[in-house]
Amino acid sequence: MRKPVRFYGPAQLPNTTGTRYTVPASTTAILRHIKLSNPTGSPVTFTLSIGADAAGTRIYDAYSVAAGANLDIWVYEPLTAAEILAANAGTATALVVTLSGDELSVGY
Repeated sequence: MRKPVRFYGPAQLPNTTGTRYTVPASTTAILRHIKLSNPTGSPVTFTLSIGADAAGTRIYDAYSVAAGANLDIWVYEPLTAAEILAANAGTATALVVTLSGDELSVGY
């Protein structure tokens, strides 16, 4: 059964990389939407990885979000059980982020 889920946020993203979502056991998840808001007066970067953060796992690497911008990024990234989404901002608490998508239980 498909279930729409907010994986993370809305929350101010720290400037340290950390796990923002872990796919539950016996589940496939699909990241579908990334919402970014930068209410500050300066551009701020955003990094998002599937798996532990490394150059080879980043789907957004120091992506610049303009000052005062609101962005909706539509994606389709399947994730398997126990995979994680790791993220950080270039400046602590400057970006407000929401990650959402679907979870599909085994037997769907």
